[in-house]
Amino acid sequence: MFPCHRTPVMKILAIERELSRNPAGTSASLLQSEARRVWELYQSGVIREAYFRGDRPEAVLILESNGPEEAFAELRTLPLVREGVIDFELIPLAPYPGFARLFGH
Repeated sequence: MFPCHRTPVMKILAIERELSRNPAGTSASLLQSEARRVWELYQSGVIREAYFRGDRPEAVLILESNGPEEAFAELRTLPLVREGVIDFELIPLAPYPGFARLFGH
């Protein structure tokens, strides 16, 4: 059995929103810092999946946390969020209950 330091109870869908079209603060070093922090959150089990939208360069993340407030607190540690370049819409996800209809429940 692998030790686990946290027990997340909820999946959260996080959809990036650009706050600035031509942000002056998006230097290569800031973008590298962003990638590093996303990697750290991924390694710690907070970010479970990371994507870019197919229609525009905005991130879509799946996080595991104890709720949207905790997930948002983690996302606020991202350099682009701290600098006011991006923000995220958070959507709590719940298991799909429809399969119960297959078994008469």
